[in-house]
Amino acid sequence: MAFCAACGTQLADGAAFCPKCGKATAPSAPVGASTGSAPAPAPIVTSGPAVSAEPIAENVAGMLAYFTIIPAIIFLLIEPYNRNRFVRFHSFQCLFTAGALVVIEVVLMIFMSVLHVVGIGWIIGMILWPLFWLALLALWLLLVIKAYQHQMFKLPVIGDIAEKQAG
Repeated sequence: MAFCAACGTQLADGAAFCPKCGKATAPSAPVGASTGSAPAPAPIVTSGPAVSAEPIAENVAGMLAYFTIIPAIIFLLIEPYNRNRFVRFHSFQCLFTAGALVVIEVVLMIFMSVLHVVGIGWIIGMILWPLFWLALLALWLLLVIKAYQHQMFKLPVIGDIAEKQAG
């Protein structure tokens, strides 16, 4: 039984390198002797976190899904994100939210057109539209921050639909 001189780990018979620290073991042949083959390279030992197969962390991808619908569609189409439940959830929630907002804007425009006929549409429009866009900004910031914090924050109706689609 041999032991590593650097860390004291037990070595297998004939091991050239320590499996724990990667240091070369004592040579079995005399120093000047040639064995006919090049020595094996020292193994690379890393102590950092394991490298994931995804080029972008899933919380960052989930956050980026809310920057228009284009990244959300891209994340649903390309690997490995289209298999990641977290990224899929946030991509679907972004798409469904964008669709709901288009419907809400059309309804508000129709409502404002009716009020313009009555004559008070411009007053309500000056109050309603800035509040609507401020609420959208707050919603967008909330969704981006929650995704970056690696939380699956669900909007009341849309979140349940997105969760079903994400699987």
